[in-house]
Amino acid sequence: MNLENWSKNGWLRPYRTSPSQIAELFAIASRDLEDARTDRLSTDWQFGIAYNAALKLCTILLYAEGYRPEKNLAHYRTLQSLPVILGPERQGDADYLDSCRSKRNTAEYDSAGHISPEEARELIEFSTELHQTVHSWLKENHPELLR
Repeated sequence: MNLENWSKNGWLRPYRTSPSQIAELFAIASRDLEDARTDRLSTDWQFGIAYNAALKLCTILLYAEGYRPEKNLAHYRTLQSLPVILGPERQGDADYLDSCRSKRNTAEYDSAGHISPEEARELIEFSTELHQTVHSWLKENHPELLR
């Protein structure tokens, strides 16, 4: 399945982004990665902030390809677009981020203290690598969106 089919299914809608919006999303992701590394925060918050960085990076990919998710399941669709855009070998990454989405929701809305320091560190590292990957991909595929 491709993004055009997702749009036909009503999961995405066409969207036109700009270099300034992409720069702002990168700035949010960078800020979040820096904040997530702060030891003064609980591991739940570190995890949530690192998740937000990953979500923003996947949003950059989706926006660059000319789409925006519909409100229903927006985070899920944004994360699942990762292998559609970067290649099917990234499906495991999308699945990992979806499991992080569920854990983050539990930590945010239901129960405190269920994120281990290892889980927080792993997501921070993953999101840091994803930041580099998205920037490289954008440079190669949509350089007009980079300032």
